Amino acid sequence: MPEPDSGSRSGARAKSGAEGRAATEAATGAEIGAEPPGPFRVRPIATRRGPDPKQDRSARTRLLVLTAAAELFTARGFRHTSVQEVADRVGMTKGAVYFHYPTKEALAVAVVEQHYARWPLLLAGVAAEGHGPLETAERLLAGAALAFREDVVVQAGARLQVERPQIEAELPIPYLDWTELLTGLLTRAEALGELRAGVRPRVAARSLVAAFFGAQHISDVLRERADIVERWAETAELLFRAIRAD
Repeated sequence: MPEPDSGSRSGARAKSGAEGRAATEAATGAEIGAEPPGPFRVRPIATRRGPDPKQDRSARTRLLVLTAAAELFTARGFRHTSVQEVADRVGMTKGAVYFHYPTKEALAVAVVEQHYARWPLLLAGVAAEGHGPLETAERLLAGAALAFREDVVVQAGARLQVERPQIEAELPIPYLDWTELLTGLLTRAEALGELRAGVRPRVAARSLVAAFFGAQHISDVLRERADIVERWAETAELLFRAIRAD
């Protein structure tokens, strides 16, 4: 169900100023480039693009523009966000924004690509902790809930995916990578005896994905994701108890 297009949600939804930019800068390593292993493969989206930044200053400017666009897309949606508003938010001219992102679609595509680029970083961090596959799945989803609460690029990417029909670009189909990742983890968990007898890994993975993204959407609509971490923790306790071996 699409979210209402309203600028009234800009306060709590979009991370303003330093807070939103801090969330983005924390993941600058997620720039589209090298292919990460496993799920969440980089799939560059066909769109007009500005020149690749050759200097640190240019890269920082692009990041500020992308973050400002993410804040506005989160709060207002694609249709009700203008390039002029993005320019005003970062104190630039509209022409300067167009130098980095030639169209509004290019801005939306960049935000969606960065949304997807967050997940390999989360996966790598959790995998480095050395948990078994079932606990890895739990911790990944808990980390994703935190990202949906704190990271404006994750929030904006989710909203732009809902608004795909309005955007003249072939955005990735959501949920597929999460389903494949969790299916792989639960298949390994089954082999190790971590799953309750009779639980089918792919069916359980689809249920977890449906529950997670349903929880984040409900949290968004009712509380602007302020309670997503707690809401998902409640749901996760119930679901993982149902599939975990005694």
